[in-house]
Amino acid sequence: DLNFIPVDAIDHVEVLTEGAAAQYGTDAIAGVINIIMKKDAQGGSLSATSGAHYAGDGETSAFSGNIGFEAVGGSYLNLTAEYREHEHTDRGAIDPRVTDPARLATFPNSNMALAPGYPYLNQIFGDAAYEIKLISLNAGIPIGDDAEIYSVATWGDKHAASFENYRLPNRVSYTDEDGEVTYLRPFGFSPREETEETDFSIGTGVKGEVGTWNWDISSTYGKDEIDMFTRDSANASLYANTGETPTDFYDGTYTQIQWTTNLDITKEIENVLGGTVNIAFGAEYRDESWEAAPGDAASRYLEGGQSFPGISLSDAGKHERDVLGAYVDVVLHPTEAFTVDIAGRYEDYSDFGDTSVGKLSLRYELTDAWALRGTASTGFRAPTLAESYYSATNVGPTTAFVQMPPNAPATAILGLGAGLAPEKSTNFSAGFVFRPGREMALTFDLYQVEVRNRIAATSTFYGTIDGELYSQVIVDAIIANGNVLDPAVTAEGDTGINLFTNGVTTRTRGAELMFSYLTDFDGFRIDWSAAANYNKTEVTHVRATPAEFGTTQSLFDQEALADLETTMPRYLVNLGANIAWDRFSINVHELFYGKSSDFDNEPGVGYFRNTVEAAAITNIEFSFDAKDNLGLSLGATNVFDAMPDKRNAEHRAIQLANGDNSLVGQYPAFSPFGINGAYYYGKITYKF
Repeated sequence: DLNFIPVDAIDHVEVLTEGAAAQYGTDAIAGVINIIMKKDAQGGSLSATSGAHYAGDGETSAFSGNIGFEAVGGSYLNLTAEYREHEHTDRGAIDPRVTDPARLATFPNSNMALAPGYPYLNQIFGDAAYEIKLISLNAGIPIGDDAEIYSVATWGDKHAASFENYRLPNRVSYTDEDGEVTYLRPFGFSPREETEETDFSIGTGVKGEVGTWNWDISSTYGKDEIDMFTRDSANASLYANTGETPTDFYDGTYTQIQWTTNLDITKEIENVLGGTVNIAFGAEYRDESWEAAPGDAASRYLEGGQSFPGISLSDAGKHERDVLGAYVDVVLHPTEAFTVDIAGRYEDYSDFGDTSVGKLSLRYELTDAWALRGTASTGFRAPTLAESYYSATNVGPTTAFVQMPPNAPATAILGLGAGLAPEKSTNFSAGFVFRPGREMALTFDLYQVEVRNRIAATSTFYGTIDGELYSQVIVDAIIANGNVLDPAVTAEGDTGINLFTNGVTTRTRGAELMFSYLTDFDGFRIDWSAAANYNKTEVTHVRATPAEFGTTQSLFDQEALADLETTMPRYLVNLGANIAWDRFSINVHELFYGKSSDFDNEPGVGYFRNTVEAAAITNIEFSFDAKDNLGLSLGATNVFDAMPDKRNAEHRAIQLANGDNSLVGQYPAFSPFGINGAYYYGKITYKF
């Protein structure tokens, strides 16, 4: 999990913006990000940051420290620790259920008007709160003159909590033998979903030289474990049947483990075809597992705790696979100006079989300043174990939708086959590099990525709408999967399924421009930068809905296709200037986001488009070096508190009339610049 790498542990980041599956593994269909950790053997830094949103919430604080040691000559031991804490944000509208006169006229719902915070009782729409603690280590020690033992390790612990939909006071009740009704929460309640996540990895290797050969042997073990809880909740059916219910539930645990071992060998050979040849080859063995462990009995009783039922016994299980891969990469320099890179990779999956991918990359230097480049490559992505086996029931006050596991027998009822299959891709890119001097750099690239058999989320298929049977086959699939739905929802609300399947072919075409320029006026320095990207994804093929569904509804409707095609803006332009003078500096970035959109589906009514119009977002930071080793900074992101356009007004009016709690989510969640508005912060850094 990238969020578990301390920022102060990172020395720099390398980005390869072309298909790289042949060298780095079959998932790298569109590029690779290499995070390079610090190797400093001396010195260090301490920093503290504090900030909050303009709206007055989302308070965030962070403390970080980094230090380097040299245990023996030529060795390094670099340690980093970080602590971050972030509070909730709330950008929700008023839930129409809590202001409905008809509800407020009945007991105990009349109590809502007396609840703290009324009428803003539903706090589901905003950031979760979290607390995270991180530690990292990067170390190396020489063995003689030609070898080194090295190790990289990270550990993190994160506690996160988010509010779920507010439950009305009458939601959980018990009627005794005398007909007397007791309401567990007479003022209503807002359940919270909480997670306790522990993530760690440790990699150790030995690398060195033997003659003109370079070799590297390493092994990395990583584990991520997420314990899930529902707090301040209740099991409505358990309380109705027994008069008792826990208010806190253990919902289960998801665990992912990956153990990877690599061998990499490189050699440079001179005087081949009039130039040099760089040869790299290697092998990889990866063992991975994913496990879903069930929650406690109360979390699994009938529909489980309000807002999130625990992992059921039918959804629990451990799934494993191993992968063996080998690659070869040959870089030819037939002339000083011409470079040819040919690479190929073979991988064998215990659950999917084998595959081969390849890459051809060309580069030609027209002059010392100009170079042309182009790449063609193929890729292959096996579905993750979680994608294949994950299942959950997503519950709202009047809705319950099952995320069906693609590889489960219940899904076969729907005619989708035996589970997920791998994705395959083809990548083309071409561009130029222009570096006339140290002060200026310009790159421009065109690219196309086609992904076939792509795994994507389907349309929502309804079993019941407003309590009325809509599709028996969907209800049968839910029952076959072992899910138990809230009786109140099945009697009056909407139920259905979503699932991931190999259903579409997508083609992404785009252009990317990167520019940097340095101006220096006798101590007054400005680093200018510009980055612009245009990106368009089109769905070129959609899988037909299997006959077993018993409906003409598309497997991927407008809502599902929009998630792939239009929820990301077509263009993003980032203009930057870092102005430095003596001990002062100002860093300014102006980001221009293009328009983005998606659709919401209102059952029985139709689709409504939500749009986030093009927007300009300003980020700025002022820094002052109070001393050579002490720095102070004040900054802001989204300085002018820009907010996305609200969701479709016509649809929101329908939701208001229907008393639909979904109205709380008043802004599109896909907004490329978020929903929280301006954030202001201060930072102090001490280096030693």
